[in-house]
Amino acid sequence: MLDIYIGCDHAGFALKEILKENLTSAGNTVIDCGTNSTESCDYPLVAHKLCQYLSLKDNSCGILICGTGIGMSMVANRYPKIRAALCTTELQAKLAKRHNNANVLCLGARMIGIELAKAIVDAFFTSSFDGGRHERRVAEFNQHINIK
Repeated sequence: MLDIYIGCDHAGFALKEILKENLTSAGNTVIDCGTNSTESCDYPLVAHKLCQYLSLKDNSCGILICGTGIGMSMVANRYPKIRAALCTTELQAKLAKRHNNANVLCLGARMIGIELAKAIVDAFFTSSFDGGRHERRVAEFNQHINIK
């Protein structure tokens, strides 16, 4: 099974706890990067922690949860080895993995319900990168192109 890093801010705490239980009961190892309560906290600190762990491990993946998922995805995508995707549907989760080789799933706890979140997580972790023409495009993520 997988080693999955998971982190959230206060808005995502309840959803994180539910997802941790589902992922663990499916046989995955879940590494909790915080936060550990509904007390207000700064989401960038959690995202930085999770992304630093992932940057050290090849073939690792994670889930970041905040109120909208937007802030977490913005922080995560600042890291060179991170390909974070904010997903609100199962299809987005599948394609984020299949076409973009996403390694971090971002969720908005205030945007989607629990059952949809579970389905999105399942779609993300049961999909795999298609490779082929997508490999070239993913490689271009870290290229700096001068636009004239």
